[in-house]
Amino acid sequence: MVGVPDIIRILTVDDHPLLRGGIATLVNAEADMKVVAEASTGEEAIELFRKYHPEVTLMDIQMPGLNGIDTIYEIQNEFANARIIVLTTYAGDVQMIKALRAGARAYLLKGHVHRELLATIRAVHAGQKRIPPEVAAELAEHATDEELTSREIDVLRLIANGNSNKQIAGQLSIGEATVKSHTTNILSKLQANDRTHAVAIALRRGIIDLPAPQK
Repeated sequence: MVGVPDIIRILTVDDHPLLRGGIATLVNAEADMKVVAEASTGEEAIELFRKYHPEVTLMDIQMPGLNGIDTIYEIQNEFANARIIVLTTYAGDVQMIKALRAGARAYLLKGHVHRELLATIRAVHAGQKRIPPEVAAELAEHATDEELTSREIDVLRLIANGNSNKQIAGQLSIGEATVKSHTTNILSKLQANDRTHAVAIALRRGIIDLPAPQK
């Protein structure tokens, strides 16, 4: 019909119902977009995507079970043209890179939803990509940093969970001296003062994440 805008059909994926409700209220007030489905887990998101084929998906990263990054990979593997916007609390550069590599088209901080979400949805629907300035600045700051190896990330994750060097050595089947060597490298690469500082930096940047609380 002439004069009636095409509707951008949206799937929201977040394990917090209040946030999903707020997004639905914001989105459904617009003439050109509508929330057609809501998911609280990654597994549910994949099923709902198959059912509704939304034009735009709003994806949280930290969820119980299948996290947002892995959910994006699964959806993109099946639907290469899926347009996904990551909504997250964290401005970490490593987490953003993971999301973009998985296939996300935009990265939006939850604190900016009310003033930027609608414009971001329209931009992504039009084929554009969006990265917030503070995340881009974080990315630029660490662009030349030496990356942690997969083994160093394993060690750092176990440090974050409160394990001693002896416990880490046992879990990874390596010697304590090797754990100490990995820890020294981690502190150097992250420019951290100690183990606690290294964990804080890694969580902020999205190098590691703590498991989402079970509900």
